[in-house]
Amino acid sequence: MEAITLTTEMIVVLALLAFTIFLFVSEIVRVDLAAVLVMVLVGVLSYLPGLETLADPVELFTGFSSNAVISIIAVMIIGSGLDKTGLMGKLAVAILRYGGTTQTRIIPIISGTVGVISSFMQNVGAAALFLPVVSRISARTGLPLARLLMPMGFCAILGGTITMVGSSPLILLNDLIRSSNADLPESLRMETFTLFSPLPIGAALVITGILYFVLLGRWVLPSKGQRDEAASGQSMSEYLKRTYGLKTDLVEIVVPKGNILVGQTLEDIMDAHHLYIVGTYYAGQKVIAPRITTEILTPCRLAALGRRKVIREICDTFGLELRPALEHFAEDFAPTKAGVAEIVVIPGSSAIGKTAKDLRFRQTYGMSLLAIHRGEETMSNVETPEHPATRLGLVPFKAGDTLVVQTPWEMLSLLKRNRDFVVVTSDFPEEELRPHKVGWALGFFLVALGLILFSDLQLSLALMVGAVGMILSRVLSMDEAYNAVDWKTVFLLASLIPLGVAVQRTGTADLIAQQVILMLDGWPIWALQAGVAVLATAFTLIMSNVGATVLLVPIAVSIAAAAGGNPAIFALTVAISTSNSFLIPTHQVNALIMGPAGYRVKDFIRSGGIMTVLFLIVSQLVMNVMY
Repeated sequence: MEAITLTTEMIVVLALLAFTIFLFVSEIVRVDLAAVLVMVLVGVLSYLPGLETLADPVELFTGFSSNAVISIIAVMIIGSGLDKTGLMGKLAVAILRYGGTTQTRIIPIISGTVGVISSFMQNVGAAALFLPVVSRISARTGLPLARLLMPMGFCAILGGTITMVGSSPLILLNDLIRSSNADLPESLRMETFTLFSPLPIGAALVITGILYFVLLGRWVLPSKGQRDEAASGQSMSEYLKRTYGLKTDLVEIVVPKGNILVGQTLEDIMDAHHLYIVGTYYAGQKVIAPRITTEILTPCRLAALGRRKVIREICDTFGLELRPALEHFAEDFAPTKAGVAEIVVIPGSSAIGKTAKDLRFRQTYGMSLLAIHRGEETMSNVETPEHPATRLGLVPFKAGDTLVVQTPWEMLSLLKRNRDFVVVTSDFPEEELRPHKVGWALGFFLVALGLILFSDLQLSLALMVGAVGMILSRVLSMDEAYNAVDWKTVFLLASLIPLGVAVQRTGTADLIAQQVILMLDGWPIWALQAGVAVLATAFTLIMSNVGATVLLVPIAVSIAAAAGGNPAIFALTVAISTSNSFLIPTHQVNALIMGPAGYRVKDFIRSGGIMTVLFLIVSQLVMNVMY
């Protein structure tokens, strides 16, 4: 092999790589800004004499139109469309039904599901589709998003190693094998791999990833991301206690068949026991903010708001069952769906002088009145040390009264059009679900998936067919599609592409590969294979996994042929190991989850460091045993 000489351009590229890693690790600036800065530096330096091959100025910004970036944009739009129809919320409910609300049960279900899905579509696509699901689960369970997204993202990457269509390197592998065969003697020519050839390796890696986070998650996962506090919102009970001094809990009560409460109205129970009943579930029918004249029929469930101690005493007295957590009502009262809001009775309102009972408040507005704040006084059904309980339904409204309500956010959005009230609460998710569009959303999702699996269309184009279809069918508006895209992720990925190109174009990648090969000279075959895996892992941290695969597969085949190893297995080692990208957020999936969860680079280094070692050990062990 001809020796490669270190050039000035290589020194500059190595310096840029070191600078990029320094910016990522130190976090002096945001990672997306760091990536843009490095892209600009590559472009500016390419104008200096002797550094012209660093970048072609005409192609410097082509990363923004790359297949990977356009694919991510399309998948985010498709995922938002599915979420807009309520499908992702239903999937979150199904996961919670089987996984409960504990991290050790939820992580295997989410991660295992994403791992399987990513084996048949690009792993970044699977991760993007599950982002809204995991966000909803986080909101409903109170588990920080930072403790759920990383296991999901890592298993999406691992799932891409299950089949030959799960990741770009494996998709490329058979073409690279055919190209390499042209330079090999007949006896060493390789057979191409079938769809499920990598299955034992990929399955072992996904299981390893799940076990890793289940067993060590409490120590390796960040306890809270930078955005978790803002994303999780404030619970109803916390808000009422902090703002109005009302100590309340939202609980679910089971009223058994034939209970003595049968025939009583919700108003009777609320007035007699100083609590609020904000939801009912009977005979498969669920009603949020039910009419106060609704009669109790059994068996049923009630969502009640009051002091837990008082509610427990009521349950003991009347033979009711107090559930430890919300079950049937969990989705309805999640912060993403409903919460506490404040509305003000304006001067001249037709509601002045009337009571909530006169207005049939619940039936008319679809929300439950929890308190009336008038001057320095707060009136509520719940007794406090400062104020006795008040029958709110009989209190006439006055101009300037602040009504504290428990409301689905969609009903609060509708109330904005009402001229009798002013909605004071502004920071609520004004989400308009479109369940009637579920057929269109599913149809275009399946069309995109079918094009990916069964056609020769480029991945980005296939996904854009689904994304544009959802916009044309009005599952999403164009503005909603723009808002669905995490532009931080787009800029991070697109801006790193020129650096990867510079690593290859200047021969820096060849130089690094040659030095490693010289170090491995004389090693046994299994050690050579492990060395190739480590090299592929290192390369995929500083350049795209596709670029690393294209560069290293021919080198790995040459090493195997010279050492008497199996060239096909060495080639597979490269394609598998370029998915071992957990240490820094350069992989598309890591970049995707970094923003929503508020991760820092040090979070990836801590959690991804162990995962990187486990990946190398498990993949090499299974590969040597099975092949």
